[in-house]
Amino acid sequence: MRNRRSPSKRLRRSLGRFLLGAVLASIALELVFAQTYPTKPIRVIVPFPPGGSVDTVARLLSPRLSESLGQPMVVENRSGASGNIGMEQAARATPDGYTLLINTNPLVTNGLLYAKLNYDTFTDFVPISLLCQSLSVMAINPKVPARNLQEFLDLARAKPGSLNFATAGPATNPHVGGELVNYLGKTSIVAVHFKGGGPALLATLAGDTEMVVSGISEVGPHVVAGKLRALGVTGLKRSSAYPDIPTLDEAGLPGYEFVTWHAILAPKGTPSAAIETLVDRLRKVMLSPEGTAIFQRNGLEVIASTPDELTAHLKRESAKWQRVFKERGMRAD
Repeated sequence: MRNRRSPSKRLRRSLGRFLLGAVLASIALELVFAQTYPTKPIRVIVPFPPGGSVDTVARLLSPRLSESLGQPMVVENRSGASGNIGMEQAARATPDGYTLLINTNPLVTNGLLYAKLNYDTFTDFVPISLLCQSLSVMAINPKVPARNLQEFLDLARAKPGSLNFATAGPATNPHVGGELVNYLGKTSIVAVHFKGGGPALLATLAGDTEMVVSGISEVGPHVVAGKLRALGVTGLKRSSAYPDIPTLDEAGLPGYEFVTWHAILAPKGTPSAAIETLVDRLRKVMLSPEGTAIFQRNGLEVIASTPDELTAHLKRESAKWQRVFKERGMRAD
């Protein structure tokens, strides 16, 4: 008598064939996607208005990456709520490789400041690359009666709460940089929030606020023109582009270090083939002699990291700023 296979064995074999077929089909689709991506314009969401460091990086990168990919890169400024509006839009976008996000420190600091967000940086996005980093400059309006950092700190300590500094919104780079001045300098300079780095810089230029901590590529030309007075750069080394400006560490705030970095991410679920293509093209574009020189001329140090390196960086930054936010009592409703 022949041994007949039991229904359960036949079912398992059928299920196994089905699963194998599904895996092979998925691999085939990935291969086809990898060979054809991209086939249409790619949207790059910048969650701040024009004029700030994030917008600068996006507009430096987009035309060069567009040329490499063979498709337009369309920069969209979706500003508001310290970048949260643009972040949420990017998180909820179709994960097909045609929506990307470029942002900076608020990727981690917003999670420390706001009790509730409609997205999570670590679970709603796929890391692509840590693009670059740059120094910021602490600058004041020339009408402020202080010629250097020490005089400005003395003025702030003598009149607590009488001086203001401009920010691009709660938890943004200018806010964090300014609060670090308060933290280390034992001052009470008041944060005044604007809707982006561009408006914050304009406010200090106009004298509506006394101080701003903003990207060197945005502040530097105004310092050279005499429209702002630089008190120090935020790194532990002077800027090669502006070597006459001391570091804040050497000018009177020992231990001050704040580096602005910029990263590019995609919505969770974006095909791995798209991520791999983007990482490959980004590194080729940014690490080329021409690409590196263009970024350096704008005060930006090219990094062009791997996705894993970006993930590790975001985790370190989140842990780093928890203490400052807690001790300064920085929270938003």
